[in-house]
Amino acid sequence: MTASVVNTKPKVLILATLSGGYRGADAAGQSHLEYAPNAYILPVRTSAIFPPQFYLNAFEKGFDGIVVMYSGTDSPYKGESERTAQIINQTYTMMKERALDTRRLRLSAICTVCVRPFLNEIQKMNLLLDEIGPAQRELGPQNHTRFAELNSD
Repeated sequence: MTASVVNTKPKVLILATLSGGYRGADAAGQSHLEYAPNAYILPVRTSAIFPPQFYLNAFEKGFDGIVVMYSGTDSPYKGESERTAQIINQTYTMMKERALDTRRLRLSAICTVCVRPFLNEIQKMNLLLDEIGPAQRELGPQNHTRFAELNSD
């Protein structure tokens, strides 16, 4: 690979709970099903531990889309689904303030055997990113200073 080759594929972060999305990812792997190589899967115990700032920082550091795959109301953790939804809603508000398209962040309930929905979520995010482009375009020079100011709060 030469230095002139540039990866233009958007980066998608998948926060996959161990009780939901990660099991879908594992089942896809065991079935030898392919998904986009630009999906970075981070297995997490619960999605309710990530504050809005985490998502904003992920966009700032180069991720173009984020899919939170959790087990929804089937979560083994009391209040996880409500708390996660609350955090995502707060993040949407902050994204709007920063002129970031809120479609870049998706919340999806994935069950332990949901292979197809897992694959579909990645595909849907990639189709959206092909349409709207990289997050850095929205965080370009005109918005970068404002984004940095808002992130310092």
